[in-house]
Amino acid sequence: MDKTLVDVSVVIPVYNEEESLSELFGRLFPVMESLEMSWEVVFVNDGSRDRSLGLLLECLEKHPGKVRIVDFNGNFGQHMAITAGFSASRGETVITMDADLQNPPEEIPRLLAEIARGHDVVGTIRSMRKDPFFRKLAARIVNCITNRITGLNLNDYGCMLRAYSRRIIELINGCAETTTFIPALAQKFALNPTEIEVGHSEREQGTSKYGLFRLVRLNFDLMTGFSLVPLQAVTMLGLFVAGFSLIFTIYMVLRRIFIGPEAEGLFTLMTINFFLMGITMFCVGITGEYIGRIFQEIRKRPRYVVNKVYGDE
Repeated sequence: MDKTLVDVSVVIPVYNEEESLSELFGRLFPVMESLEMSWEVVFVNDGSRDRSLGLLLECLEKHPGKVRIVDFNGNFGQHMAITAGFSASRGETVITMDADLQNPPEEIPRLLAEIARGHDVVGTIRSMRKDPFFRKLAARIVNCITNRITGLNLNDYGCMLRAYSRRIIELINGCAETTTFIPALAQKFALNPTEIEVGHSEREQGTSKYGLFRLVRLNFDLMTGFSLVPLQAVTMLGLFVAGFSLIFTIYMVLRRIFIGPEAEGLFTLMTINFFLMGITMFCVGITGEYIGRIFQEIRKRPRYVVNKVYGDE
């Protein structure tokens, strides 16, 4: 049976967003009702510990047939929540967005217009981004590095307000990776992607779920999940350091023969030793990232566990 029953599905992961949900409902549903097409909203409750699920259930009662809720039995992360939303979605076009309203739902018609023009993936770039300077600078550096490593051409990896055609959704649903990065994966599958600028607002309610450690963790997953360049760079660095060390060893041997034993220079040798130890630890860390991904894949554990799906007729 054809699973595509509506024109547009909006997938929204929710994790402890009770302070933002009421305003989200008040802005999202008027936008969806103004569309001259059939639609649904799929909320994925990613193990929220506040009143988020209760508010979502109230929303379901107010919009029967338009809202569905996928309730996880724990916190599996934003991208796994989006993946579950993709599996539950029934739209010919699927739009993802966060629940914090930093990306306005009023931009949805613009994304749909780009899909109507024949694009299969519509990415977005946050215009006049309302984030701290350090975070914006770090994001710009990471975007540049990631594009070079992965060979992708995305200007804003962090903006989740995006639109995907059903073909892209089915390809993503067919992947069984335990960790992935949805925008990059879709870009790999896309035949005719595009990007547009969208508005961005300061987070007025709640707090960001992405601290420094989670952002670093996410970028490691992104780089190691879509390219072997970090591993190859480590190999080349190891060869370079080994060659340099060989030259230095030959120099020290010749110096001992023709000049005599070195009585000083202890701290110089200690500095070189610590430098080489640092490089070694870095290389082991990069290699460990790839080994860790292999370990996660071979365990074959479920990527997420759904407790219940509400509103699924």
